[in-house]
Amino acid sequence: MPRTYPTVTITEKGEKMLRGGHVWVYADEVTALSQTPEDGTLVDVLSSKGRYLGTGFYNQSSKIRVRVVSKNANDRFDQAFWERKLRWAIDYRRTVMGDDDFRCCRLIFGEADAFPGFTVDRFDNIIVTQVLSLGIERIKDTLYTLLIRLLREEFGQTIDALYERNDVAIRTLEGMEQSTGFWSGEGLATDLDGKTTIKENGILYEVDYINGQKTGFFLDQKYNRAAIRKIAAGRRVLDCFTHTGSFALNAAAAGAELVNAVDISADAIKLAEANALRNSLQSNIKFTCCDVFDLLTELASSNCKDYDFIILDPPAFTKSRDTLKNAIKGYKEINLKAMKLLPRGGYLATCSCSHFMTETYFKQMLHNAASDAGVGLRQIEARQQAPDHPILWNVPETDYLKFFIFQIV
Repeated sequence: MPRTYPTVTITEKGEKMLRGGHVWVYADEVTALSQTPEDGTLVDVLSSKGRYLGTGFYNQSSKIRVRVVSKNANDRFDQAFWERKLRWAIDYRRTVMGDDDFRCCRLIFGEADAFPGFTVDRFDNIIVTQVLSLGIERIKDTLYTLLIRLLREEFGQTIDALYERNDVAIRTLEGMEQSTGFWSGEGLATDLDGKTTIKENGILYEVDYINGQKTGFFLDQKYNRAAIRKIAAGRRVLDCFTHTGSFALNAAAAGAELVNAVDISADAIKLAEANALRNSLQSNIKFTCCDVFDLLTELASSNCKDYDFIILDPPAFTKSRDTLKNAIKGYKEINLKAMKLLPRGGYLATCSCSHFMTETYFKQMLHNAASDAGVGLRQIEARQQAPDHPILWNVPETDYLKFFIFQIV
């Protein structure tokens, strides 16, 4: 079948990356264009010898010049193509998450599903999306229509509304405006209050998908929250960076003696308190609104021994390589102080959600913190993000969450 798309010729370095499994072509890897493509349209990527390497969305405004969606020269990028890809992604979630967790999960995880820059989270009957690439922006109405019809008709799901959270700065870098709002297609509601209730690990949460962080709730820690339950039972737990209280609530539900849930955000603490009341777990949870760094410093300086299980779930301390060095210092500071606070035999759950903080860097930081604290670490579990956030090997950007549980020895 003759090719009709403009062609982009790339360097040997870019070719090696694509052949190795990556899906991005950077601006400095482009050596020639057959014609100037319209931003957000499809182009064929060719090697320096003219060999076909893949087809993807082109964007002159982006450092990521081409985001590859297929490496099959026989693909036709019509509605049937996108419907097939959406069906694969949805069916994968239904398989790996099971019926209950399929109701609240990430349905589309960007490049890991070959939908570059596209996030789709499901909160029961509500779909929340985020579009960070111009190519997806141009076809989003088609994708939304297909997504809703597949969920309703083929997978038998009830979907009431779709809300767009396109309120992130990276859209500006990609040549798009920021915006939020309900999508009005497929008979969906457009006048809801932006709040819904979900159940995860048997715990109810209110999700504010209009004003909450990212799409309203962090689904990637679902099974890590469950993993701390058996350790939390009967223990005195300090949950740092509690956000909406998810780790704290799992600890309390597991029978922790007491839980102190800490966050610097008064709004987050208010929502966490409401979630505790919603689940009748308020009796053994205390909520503290303060800076976690300051609290850990104060507790360490006073030689506090009130806790035998500490959970560290901080936000990403770095979103670029330029700030990695300072991020490592921040991660080390909180982990070092937590290790000093815990008694021998106590437990530590700690994580990083930045892909720039690789597992190698994170492990080395933990080794250094333990050495400085004069303690040993007995690893209980090493975990990652839930499988609805699949890791695409050779695309390191999809591998971002590191989660460890240790005993202090």
